[in-house]
Amino acid sequence: MTDPEDRRPDAPAPLTPEQESARKRRNVWIFWALIGFIVLIFVTTVVRLTGNIATGGA
Repeated sequence: MTDPEDRRPDAPAPLTPEQESARKRRNVWIFWALIGFIVLIFVTTVVRLTGNIATGGA
């Protein structure tokens, strides 16, 4: 039978300052990509709704 201690994952190694900096930069880029996507969806929705209102139809 296996020991329960053997099944636990090891604790992650601490990150170096360079790795922490790279992680922060990556997170900032992901943040701005998500914001850009949200703005794109919003603008597309507004344009489509405005077009439908202008033509008076659904």
